[in-house]
Amino acid sequence: MTTVAVPGISTTAAALRRLYFGRFAFAIVWAAVTLPLAKHLNPLTAALLVLYPLFDVAAAIVDVRASRATGSPTLLYVNVAISLLAAVGLGIAGASGIPAVLRVWGAWAVVAGLVQLIVAVTRRKMGGQWPMIISGGISVIAGGSFIAAASADNPALTNAIGYAIPGAIFFLIAAIRLGRPAKGN
Repeated sequence: MTTVAVPGISTTAAALRRLYFGRFAFAIVWAAVTLPLAKHLNPLTAALLVLYPLFDVAAAIVDVRASRATGSPTLLYVNVAISLLAAVGLGIAGASGIPAVLRVWGAWAVVAGLVQLIVAVTRRKMGGQWPMIISGGISVIAGGSFIAAASADNPALTNAIGYAIPGAIFFLIAAIRLGRPAKGN
C-alpha cells in the first residue's frame, strides 16, 4: 500500500509513532510489575490499576496535541474524560474488592475500545491504523469478558492485567507501520 504525503500527516504520523512506542513500553513494564501482584488486591495493586488509565489520560493529551493538524480531537477529549473517570472508579472500587475492580476495568475497556476503534477508523488514510482498529475491537470484547468475570465464584485480576500485553503489541505494530507515513513516503 502506498501512502501519499499530505501536509500535516507526516508530522502527525511521526508524533503518533513515538507515542505508540512509548505506550508499548509502558504497557509491557506495567504488566510485568502488576501481574505478579494480581493474586491479591492490596493498596499497591490498586495504585497500579489506577496508574494505567492515568497513563492513558497523558497519552490522549499527547495525541490531541499531535493530531490537531489532521482532524478533530473531540474523541480524544472523550477518551481523557473516560480514563479519568476510570481512574477515580478504580480507586473507589479498589476498596470494594476484585469484582468491583473488574466491573470498572471492563466498562473502561469497552468504552475506551470503542473510542480507539472510531479514532483509528478516521485515521485510516494516514496508514498504520489497522492494528489500532483491531485492538479497539478486542478491547470492547475483553471489557465485556471482565464484566462477566466479576460474577464468577473466584474472580481474578490476572486476565484484566494481562489485557495490557496484547494492547502493547498492537501499539508496537502500529508504531512500526507508521514508519513510512512518518517519513512522508
